[in-house]
Amino acid sequence: MAIFEGAGVAIVTPMKENLEVNYDKLEELLEEQIAGGTDAIVICGTTGESATLTEEEHMRTIKFAIDKVNHRIPVVAGTGSNSTATATQMSKEAAEAGADGILLVTPYYNKATQNGLIKHYTTITDEAKVPAILYNVPSRTGCSLAASTVAYLAKNAEYVTAIKEASGDISHVADIMHACDGAIDLYSGNDDQIVPILSLGGKGVISVLSNVAPKETHDIVALFMEGKVKESCELQLKALPLVHVLFSEVNPIPVKAALNLMGKEVGPLRLPLTEMEAAHQAVLEEEMRKFGIKLA
Repeated sequence: MAIFEGAGVAIVTPMKENLEVNYDKLEELLEEQIAGGTDAIVICGTTGESATLTEEEHMRTIKFAIDKVNHRIPVVAGTGSNSTATATQMSKEAAEAGADGILLVTPYYNKATQNGLIKHYTTITDEAKVPAILYNVPSRTGCSLAASTVAYLAKNAEYVTAIKEASGDISHVADIMHACDGAIDLYSGNDDQIVPILSLGGKGVISVLSNVAPKETHDIVALFMEGKVKESCELQLKALPLVHVLFSEVNPIPVKAALNLMGKEVGPLRLPLTEMEAAHQAVLEEEMRKFGIKLA
């Protein structure tokens, strides 16, 4: 059984003006996402500014989301780190708190060999004992999972069940699916490649777009799964201009700006991320309107 099928939102972490995590606002966002048809909550990933949360904030935010969602839809906790020991401890805590799965980014900065990646992921998942989604995003980490490594983990590491593929390289994705031969679930990590990845056997997407358009992102996947490929593709293509502007600056700068434009009051970003440039925000407003998103 897949952890989820459909669109999982890589949800932002709302902040107060003093840059404390705004848990009241997070609860509102969680409720709005569930009401909007989102299929899973992915908490404390890249979009959730996990890199600038303290470990205490990180775990509190994960546990808060698990508690508030209360089994209505799956919650996947971002617990990856470039320290295997840190990732293991956070993953164990998330599992104990009731996470339905964990999202484990490849080790960044210090990187790792493919053998090191196997040991890293095996160590974490053997300890946490909860379904794990590998997260391949080499543009962020400088470290990429080879197709053969993914296949080894899928077939030999009991709790490695899925991969979030954000390399942007469809050929690499195809190689992974060929090497795994049905042993792994695949999620798109790029909102502009949902349909292509579904066509290779994907289960859905872990999405930034879902923050501002949960129903439409859900529908891209649902329509495809219902065999309505033409309609799914039309919706994917309609979303492309908005997706592009949501990544016109480093994620999650644009998506937080978009949510604030919608009146969601998700607050500022923690440094080194800064507010969206005015010229880019003007384009963002235009594309949000074109897509039919109501602004405050």
